[in-house]
Amino acid sequence: MKNITTPISDEAIRDLKVGDSVALSGMMVTGRDAAHKWMIETFIKKTRPPQDDDLQVYEELKKLLKGSVIYHCGPVVTGLDTKDYKFIAAGPTTSIREEPYQADVMKHFNVKGVIGKGGMGPKTLKGCEETPGVYFHAIGGAASFLAQTVVKVHGVFKMDFGVPEAMWVIEVKDFPVVVTMDSHGGSQHAVIDESSKKVLDDLLTR
Repeated sequence: MKNITTPISDEAIRDLKVGDSVALSGMMVTGRDAAHKWMIETFIKKTRPPQDDDLQVYEELKKLLKGSVIYHCGPVVTGLDTKDYKFIAAGPTTSIREEPYQADVMKHFNVKGVIGKGGMGPKTLKGCEETPGVYFHAIGGAASFLAQTVVKVHGVFKMDFGVPEAMWVIEVKDFPVVVTMDSHGGSQHAVIDESSKKVLDDLLTR
């Protein structure tokens, strides 16, 4: 297993290949549908004007995401009233919903890793080659275990999206993932899709 700490260099990303097991440590930011749509519309395509503190949040995110990781996660969080936040469940959510946005977000913010489950498509794979970056597959069904790797919740942005969709700034220690899409065009998900299609085609022609 490779131990990698954010921020991650281009050299470290290029060294990763599909199938590598990685223990991630350092800072990362959670982000799901609402967050990705907001980033694209407000700061990348600029189809909607910034609201309230959007520009301040943008400046903070540029610093936090540079060389770092976005985690597709809708956590269960305690301490909402006191702001003494603690993750008690932090499992990955299905990543393909972010396929329209992910590559553009990676390039704009220089994000080096995306964590989720289920993999992503060709647009994100191309983004991994160009940024460069990788897709890390996390363990589904292990939300409480993964929450134990979160050593500190440093803060949260866009709480108006709701707790699962907000952008939580977390520090992790030895977060276990596997590289399933790399910066060299490799995608385990594409391989599985192709092999599954061949099996299906064979069954349908019998």
